[in-house]
Amino acid sequence: MIRLRSALFWLALLLVTPPYSMLVLACAPLPRMTRYRVISGWAWLMLWCLRGLCGIRWRVEGREHLPTVPAVILAKHQSAWETLAFQQIFPPQVQVLKRELLWLPFFGWGLALMSPIPIDRGKGLSALRQMARRGQARLRQGFWVLVFPEGTRVRPGTRRRYQLGGAWLAAHTGAPVVPVAHNAGRFWPRNSFLKYPGVVRMRIGPAIESAGRDAETINRMAEEWIETQQKILDS
Repeated sequence: MIRLRSALFWLALLLVTPPYSMLVLACAPLPRMTRYRVISGWAWLMLWCLRGLCGIRWRVEGREHLPTVPAVILAKHQSAWETLAFQQIFPPQVQVLKRELLWLPFFGWGLALMSPIPIDRGKGLSALRQMARRGQARLRQGFWVLVFPEGTRVRPGTRRRYQLGGAWLAAHTGAPVVPVAHNAGRFWPRNSFLKYPGVVRMRIGPAIESAGRDAETINRMAEEWIETQQKILDS
């Protein structure tokens, strides 16, 4: 049954995405925030399919910690689930991502029109400075900025080195940092066709003020909070 339900989800994805991408392209002349609201409707449809076809639901704790100003989100990355669900859970946001993702047919078109911050990881400090410039512009435009500090998806119970990019952006713009932990990888595993029914648990931590703190300190504080919560959520 899990195989059948997973197959039905992928079928829905294949049927919905191409025509929706045509709608997305038609939104290109619209203002950034309007484009975002239209394009994020695709994520809402996919989440609806996940809930109805695969039985994946979620529970969010800590919404009261969300600041009233645009912030930098530093989150665990275990699954494709969070790239969809965050569009419903948080205010309008842009994602820091590998520029290669924008080259993907259909999916990349939508990403490109959501005003992301693409980076070339091979450029080191130059990439950080470019991210800071674009990130500051997006924050001024009212967007939050989503960063997965480990850089890629990790399996539940594992971790990678937290990169400084998101914390560096916060330190250079003064934006607060919102740490996020979750266990979505238990239900939509990394690189897996199968999706397992259950309730994703997600925790939003108290905002970390960046004023007067350097990137290393901000990054360490976010990592300590996230990984402490992950030990509970992944157990």
